[in-house]
Amino acid sequence: MKFIRDSLHGNLKVDEFEVRLIDTPQIQRLRRIKQLGFTYLVYPGANHTRFEHSIGAMHLASKLANHLGLDEHQKKMVRIGAVLHDAGHGPFSHVSERVIPYSHEELTSRLVKESLLGDILQEAFDLKEITQIIRGEGSLGQIISGDLDVDRMDYLLRDSYYTGVAYGVIDVERLIYNMVLDEHLMLKRKGVQAAESMLLARYFMYPSVYQHHTTRIINSMFRRCLLKLMEMELVNPEKIYLYDDADIISAARAQEGYAQELITRLDNRSIYKTVYSLKLDEVQEPHRLFDIPPGKIRELEQELSEDLGVGEEYVIIDIPEYPDFQEMSTLVAINGDRKKLRDISSIVKALNVARFDHADLCIYLPKEYSDKADNFPFNNYIPLEI
Repeated sequence: MKFIRDSLHGNLKVDEFEVRLIDTPQIQRLRRIKQLGFTYLVYPGANHTRFEHSIGAMHLASKLANHLGLDEHQKKMVRIGAVLHDAGHGPFSHVSERVIPYSHEELTSRLVKESLLGDILQEAFDLKEITQIIRGEGSLGQIISGDLDVDRMDYLLRDSYYTGVAYGVIDVERLIYNMVLDEHLMLKRKGVQAAESMLLARYFMYPSVYQHHTTRIINSMFRRCLLKLMEMELVNPEKIYLYDDADIISAARAQEGYAQELITRLDNRSIYKTVYSLKLDEVQEPHRLFDIPPGKIRELEQELSEDLGVGEEYVIIDIPEYPDFQEMSTLVAINGDRKKLRDISSIVKALNVARFDHADLCIYLPKEYSDKADNFPFNNYIPLEI
């Protein structure tokens, strides 16, 4: 038995088998993947990594598994699922995921099967069962990737701690000790307030941290840079889980042209400016904007660049990322009956609409071209009929 000292949870116990997994190159790479991508350019303390988060999620998974009364084998599978659940993340975490045609859960399952991780796991576990847990399948999978999972519990606490934004502080103890497992992971009635608090935390953390207006610009610039590297076949999107943050930055710095220009701007925090924004709560069916295909966005960017008289690489249309609050469907056990959280909580019901209050579609240009946007009819280019 060994211990890892965590800044949030204190001393975390890991057994010898878990140490072998943690010490693989695939998990050690997560030490070089920032949890919040480029958010450190907005909140200087946000330098924590996917590695820290993974062992934190393992700790919370263990607490929840103990509370639910799982047997030893199930507890070990849940702990391992938590350690592995982010192994497929690309550089700068979710920032790169939007330009990769696979989710990090899919890539994690692939990585586990193809790498040393799978060889080690097969010594004691069914590889299929482990990958199902990572993907959130079955009752045990809901602990790792479900509506109210340990992944979200840890990242809210951790992101709040390192950014200094207090909105992410949630009552993990009350949440965990008011959960029951009966085919589905459910809440007891006494846990509803803790679940409401967690949902509110996510609601406030999005505009404050995850979708902070400056973070969105920076992330959009990095994604454009990463796409350029992929077009040049310097980065393989099929193997994005082999790269770390430094790999991508070094590759971009080594190029001549647009990729190098973008990474130099990020190095020096010379970021693009917002020249147009459309509040989603002013649109009749705001959720439909999320369905605009990437190809259509690219066409609009090209059309705008021609009419603005700037290079097409300098126009970025950014559609925000906001949660759909799946937790509203979490089952609550009440007097032998099961009801959905949204049906017993007016707060939760309201959040599905309120999520659009802070969201806006934005168009970015480099500062030196921003004057070209003065009095420009951007509204004519946004396909609100989609």
